[in-house]
Amino acid sequence: MATAELASERESDYLSQLTMAAARYANRTERREKNQSVLETRGPLYADAPERVEKRLARLGADWALVRAIERTPTEPASSAGSTLRLPPETFTSDVLGLERLIGRNNLTPVAFLEKGVQVSRSVGRITISGPGGGHGTGFMVSPSLLLTNNHVLRGTEEASRSTVAFAFQDGSDGSPLLPAVFQLEPLRFFVSDRALDYSLVAVAPRGVQGETLSSFGRLVLSEAEGKVVVGEFVNIIQHPRGEPKQVALRENQIVDVLERFLHYESDTREGSSGSAVFNDQWEVVALHHSAVPKTDAEGRPLSVDGTVWRPEMGEQQLAWRANEGVRISRVLRALHEAPLTGEAARLRDEVFTTGLTPPPTESSPPMPSAHGESPRPGTDGSRAQAPEQTHVAFGTAQLTIPLRLTLGFDTASSAQAAPLASLPALTPVPKAAPQPPGRMGVVSAVEKDVDAALVNHRLTQERPYYVRTADIAARDAYYANVGTDDGDALRRTLTTLLTETHEPRPRYKPMRLVYPWVDLHKDGRLRSIYSGKDFSAEELIRADAAVAEARLAQVQELLLQESTAGPAEFEAEFDALEASLPFNCEHVVPQSWFAKEEPMRGDLHHLFACEAGCNSFRGNFPYFDFPDFEETVRDACGMRESTGFEPRDGKGAVARATLYFLLRYPGRVGDAAREFPEDRLPVLLRWHESEAVTEYELHRNAAIAEIQGNRNPLIDHPEWARGIDFAGVWP
Repeated sequence: MATAELASERESDYLSQLTMAAARYANRTERREKNQSVLETRGPLYADAPERVEKRLARLGADWALVRAIERTPTEPASSAGSTLRLPPETFTSDVLGLERLIGRNNLTPVAFLEKGVQVSRSVGRITISGPGGGHGTGFMVSPSLLLTNNHVLRGTEEASRSTVAFAFQDGSDGSPLLPAVFQLEPLRFFVSDRALDYSLVAVAPRGVQGETLSSFGRLVLSEAEGKVVVGEFVNIIQHPRGEPKQVALRENQIVDVLERFLHYESDTREGSSGSAVFNDQWEVVALHHSAVPKTDAEGRPLSVDGTVWRPEMGEQQLAWRANEGVRISRVLRALHEAPLTGEAARLRDEVFTTGLTPPPTESSPPMPSAHGESPRPGTDGSRAQAPEQTHVAFGTAQLTIPLRLTLGFDTASSAQAAPLASLPALTPVPKAAPQPPGRMGVVSAVEKDVDAALVNHRLTQERPYYVRTADIAARDAYYANVGTDDGDALRRTLTTLLTETHEPRPRYKPMRLVYPWVDLHKDGRLRSIYSGKDFSAEELIRADAAVAEARLAQVQELLLQESTAGPAEFEAEFDALEASLPFNCEHVVPQSWFAKEEPMRGDLHHLFACEAGCNSFRGNFPYFDFPDFEETVRDACGMRESTGFEPRDGKGAVARATLYFLLRYPGRVGDAAREFPEDRLPVLLRWHESEAVTEYELHRNAAIAEIQGNRNPLIDHPEWARGIDFAGVWP
């Protein structure tokens, strides 16, 4: 084909892309204007669909149950919240709650943001098409061998075969140009393209023309998961506009609309930017930039900057821009999944989807199947659950199955994060200079992500009223509206049914994510050990538990390596010893060993309290006991412990009410084994309950927990019911 014909065909393709983008943009005018109005008045939590916002917050590590509870109006019952955000803008705004840091509403950004941006930029290169119809575009590595760009940049194998990609075509930190590393494209080895989604995926030679290794420029890990961006967030675009050295459009690029297959955003991109990666503030790829949205006349024709109808011969620099459009990366990946490939091509395609180890399931995920393909069978409230023959074990972000009746979990953030880039060697400056030290991106562990999420949760709560009595009384009265005046066994059964049916959702055991940031706070914003009264900041216990989790993880990995030489019984004994030696700063007032560490008991917030590790270990799994000479005896700062039981120095009323709640909520679960709470200890709990009145701290806890997991503690709401309830039926 003649040069003029090739150029004309390329111009026709480009004009077609512009026209379709402009039409999509015009068709969404009403939706986009509504989005903008909501953004200006209420913020990005409300501009997008609630389910998309939910996924976004979950991906950022904010526990949705907590966010939803915080944003509910104080008088709104938990059951009415559903999945709709109900934050009144005149009372609580996204700025007050701190969500501005999560979704780009705060320009104070950690320095690590820039460091990671430098790292991901290494995988972005300038594409040069030589010969007839040539030009420039942008592309980025998405696997060890494959480069992603637009279909209108590389339309076929013939064009790609005479194209190269140059990495490090940019200026160094001193302003001097770096030496680009140029690699030949190899479409005969792999080439997949889709005109409708405007993407092309092509193989790159493993060695550059000067012998450089392609692997030294890394890759961008792509994710099909939704929740990477919502309307109102700002994105970042690394690009080679007009074929110039690498540049970045940083943060002031707002998403204005989300379509089924495309994103619309306002940003600074120019010709040559086609094929650029569009990133969120966590430097995850959210879209493949493919077209500007031009201003058009009444007939839909693109306009030039002087208001006349634009013609290709005017050049792209004369187009009048309105916005930009990118193809959602999840849709590109979906199409790539469906591409009919076999053999080596299929293997190369599959490398795009290799992101590392599988993340653990979240609360919203279905149960993990057992080795026989069946979901683990939960126990009823009246009987103990049967453990599967093989138990799912999750630590960090790894999961495996071992032949044990033991569940071990290091819970991580509720969504998968993109795998970090490996350490990459320094780029080469021109002229020659002293070698730069290898760059190194810190590997953020799953535990560190939990810490970040916990601190986010704590930030979300800081401006919320600690306890609103009138609202809580209204919620309490509504909760028990159908509870009759009967007492004895009838009242017990009614309360057990109510507590069970309203216990939704059922959060897993994550004290650093829910207990420390909000539930267990005292009015001064600090935590106090339930047994000793010693106080801590929330961040102090969050970070302390994180250190314990990391230490456990390291030792568990060692145990798993030894599993082949140690049987299940030995493994379980070693793990129990490990847990005892490295306890979290969170106390289960009903010890975990009494209910085999099963959920939902393990994560039930009503019986979880902050407690320094020393007191946690000191109490162990001893049942509560009332020592006659307690006040006169020299005892540990946590309380007194003998073979008969444990009596705490502080918090007796609170732990008594929490234990009584547990007995009502889970009848038959404790008391049938040695050292578990026996029925003859019930008078101890009742005495402690009556001798220490319900405090505002407990009222706050009860209200906060009700907002998160739906049910309440009747002994806090109605202390007078304690003597009227026949607890006999709660023991096996």
